[in-house]
Amino acid sequence: MPYLVRENLFISNINDAAEILQNGTVHNNNNITHILSVLSSASISFFSEWRSTFSIPVKEISKLHVTDLPSASKFALSPDKLLYSLEYAGKDLKLVRMAIPLKDTENENLLDYLQVCIDFIDRSRKEGSVLVHCFAGVSRSAAIITAYLMRSENLSQEDALESLRQSCEFVCPNDGFLEQLKMFEEMGFKVDQSSSIYKRFRLKILGENHFSGLRIDSSKLGADPGVPVESSSEVDEATKVKSNSSPTYRCKKCRRIVALQEHVVDHIPGEGETSFGWQKRRSGNPFNKSNESECSSIFIEPLRWMKAVEEGALEGKLSCAHCDARLGYFNWAGIQCSCGSWITPAFQLHKSRVDISPV
Repeated sequence: MPYLVRENLFISNINDAAEILQNGTVHNNNNITHILSVLSSASISFFSEWRSTFSIPVKEISKLHVTDLPSASKFALSPDKLLYSLEYAGKDLKLVRMAIPLKDTENENLLDYLQVCIDFIDRSRKEGSVLVHCFAGVSRSAAIITAYLMRSENLSQEDALESLRQSCEFVCPNDGFLEQLKMFEEMGFKVDQSSSIYKRFRLKILGENHFSGLRIDSSKLGADPGVPVESSSEVDEATKVKSNSSPTYRCKKCRRIVALQEHVVDHIPGEGETSFGWQKRRSGNPFNKSNESECSSIFIEPLRWMKAVEEGALEGKLSCAHCDARLGYFNWAGIQCSCGSWITPAFQLHKSRVDISPV
């Protein structure tokens, strides 16, 4: 039976969601008008595959592509991850369903789906009532609703989860989701892509993908700031403004722009491997001198001019895309900065090889 969390907001499992999709009701509750499915597959066929005798009389009326999402949600979603809007085709009842493909594993990227889910829940509650469900109604759906309560009621991660447990005592998001919800709180209840918290999270995800054998294609890399804004269809108006106002890093030899301040990933000087608690490797960049007290390099997110990165190398030189001058070094397993901090994964530009233009 769905549990009422707030007015017009319910949480439950796949069984209740399937019954609503089939009959338009569950346990005499016919108030649900919207469904948010958080499952390993976004397709409606997942329900019929789960229960082979179950026939769901629904039809797909539209597919919402990544390009239709809020800009904050586009960053890590690939075009094959569609959100489905479905209409109930039986009797006189209509249901709207949105689904996101998310596995209940600790290394799954929940953070990039939060904004679009929160927006859907908020809109659904204004239009009717919404059921948020995953397979068991314990982890994924609980994480989404916890984030919604954090944002809508200005609650900490702990307080929001405790409030949810007052309505449904057995909810328990996995540890990876809890860690990401904490990041969500630290970023002010939004997914702030300019935040060092988000940048480190994204690098961690990219690093895990690399070491699991997944190809890091150009869509996962940041836009090349050296490409003229007018000729790049992927740069929106907000990015244009930002690129015109932030400090720029240029190749010292040919003056090509290689990074903007927004691409820099900050780290805490002098704390060694505790700065990034991930996979430390003992042999890093041989050009680093660990006894230096100040940073001789800057570390940035991977960008599309870094051909060696896109080609899948574990480590290698970072060379200017225009003049091929050596700018730095990258290593997915990590590099120790001259200040002593260990950065993982690391995309390093030597300060001696770039010029910094002020705002």
